[in-house]
Amino acid sequence: MSFVKVEIITSEAKVPELMESFGKLGVTGMTLYQVMGCGVQYGMQEYEAEKKNTPTLLPKQCVMAVIPNEKLESFLEHVKKELYTGHIGDGKIFLSTIDNVIRVRTGEEGTQALVEGDI
Repeated sequence: MSFVKVEIITSEAKVPELMESFGKLGVTGMTLYQVMGCGVQYGMQEYEAEKKNTPTLLPKQCVMAVIPNEKLESFLEHVKKELYTGHIGDGKIFLSTIDNVIRVRTGEEGTQALVEGDI
């Protein structure tokens, strides 16, 4: 089975909704970390009139999860709907192929390493 690492960069305000929706989708684990960055607008606020030439790093959140490849499309559609506001700063989603997942404690691999197992 193949997996995809999904990294979602979004505003802090969107994280609680996103986390709640992960539970509804059956995502069994995620990692959240704070990041600083800017997109193609160089950190420009939507109401600013002139274009910036120097980037401004803005505080964002990155939510990372590993998803089985067969669930990816429905997962992405759901996440895009959750994050969409139509304004600058809705976020980005990055996808990376994962060859395997190993749960260190039990040695389980693949899907078994991502679901609840023996405690």
